Amino acid sequence: MSVDHQHTEGNSHHHHHGSTPHRTLPPGVTGLHTLPADHHDGPWDSMIVPPGTKERLLSTAVLVLRQGRLLTNLSGAPHGLIVLAGPPGTGKTTLAQGLAQAAALAVSKRGATTLVEVDPHAFPSDMLGESQRAVSKLFHDTLPEIAARRPHTVVLIDEVEALAVRRSSASFETNPVDVHRATDAVLAGLDALRAKCPHVVLIVTTNFLQAVDEAVLSRADLVLTTELPNAETIEGIVRGSLEELAGQWQEVRPLAKDKALHAEMASLLVGLDGRRVRKTMLSALASRTEVAMEPGLVTADDLRRAAQFASDTGALF
Repeated sequence: MSVDHQHTEGNSHHHHHGSTPHRTLPPGVTGLHTLPADHHDGPWDSMIVPPGTKERLLSTAVLVLRQGRLLTNLSGAPHGLIVLAGPPGTGKTTLAQGLAQAAALAVSKRGATTLVEVDPHAFPSDMLGESQRAVSKLFHDTLPEIAARRPHTVVLIDEVEALAVRRSSASFETNPVDVHRATDAVLAGLDALRAKCPHVVLIVTTNFLQAVDEAVLSRADLVLTTELPNAETIEGIVRGSLEELAGQWQEVRPLAKDKALHAEMASLLVGLDGRRVRKTMLSALASRTEVAMEPGLVTADDLRRAAQFASDTGALF
């Protein structure tokens, strides 16, 4: 699955209306937001994903938000866990945040949604089992307390492999006992959260699916893989970026309509992620000082040079 997005991937650590100031947040929680919110609109609609992908994601989330309590006694009841896996820069976090807003809109007639952002790297170090205790507290106490405040709750955990390392392949440099304990704490926490709050949706992202413990993946209701964009998708990203520039500088409009140029750019940029492709379009404005002063002067050659440079240096990113 290839994802494109207008917004950069990565946790939004800025706090807006309806957010809690940083200092009062529990350990590991880096953001609390009330959804739906106008400033969360946009990413979901602008993403280019295979047909049916958004519908499947949204339906999986809404089923748990609305029917989670009723489904809890069924065999194979949902865990409310959605896993988005793929290389950095393929839009996982943006997709997750967009899904949270889209789901909140879908269920808004029955009340607001809390979006909880969790950063595994914000937990205390592994010293003396601190990390395991913090993870247990998150799932057993913190998330249920937050979930009690509003009818709906979505939890976003970026880079879940930092919490739930695959135990069967834990490297010998790390103490396997600590790895087991940390992952066991996550598994016990997922089960406890499901028992207490069967209507909570957990969306987790990972750059390395093979690094996430199998028992965590087996609890997922849906695992979606995001991939680097193919040539056709890159053409769309190039076109969209040039159309955005043409919105500011109308002299760019002929470049935004030049399909042969878009295809040529895509052939140079295959292998880069969507974020890097967008940045390449902008970097063309910095190719010459006169273009930086007056971006409307940008030429197809400026774009080609920027794409060639990005292609040559792509391995650095």
